[in-house]
Amino acid sequence: MACFLVPTTEAIVVTALEKGMKKENPFKGKVKWLGNMLWGGSALLAFEHVWHGEVVPWFPFLTAASDPADTAEMLAEMSTVGVTMTVVVTMAWLGMVGVTHYLEKLPEAGKKTKA
Repeated sequence: MACFLVPTTEAIVVTALEKGMKKENPFKGKVKWLGNMLWGGSALLAFEHVWHGEVVPWFPFLTAASDPADTAEMLAEMSTVGVTMTVVVTMAWLGMVGVTHYLEKLPEAGKKTKA
């Protein structure tokens, strides 16, 4: 119903952090990866919810927000599915950063053994 709001919220925070970083910070590009992953996933999820009629172009925008029982179900979905999806995307990004860090260190290790 509104699970896409959780990764969207993290995407907003990550984008703000990335914009606040100095240009010469080598980690800025990797933070941008996370932002792009979160924005892309959120956009796909939002499109899916619009497709199924759960998000509408009139107030309150989320159809579940008009009924208290549906609102409770929506919040439960956000706290389970939304948080899980956000954690999985963030963990995948951490894996990407770890692999990249490892690969960036390989040439230095090869030069040390030759010398």
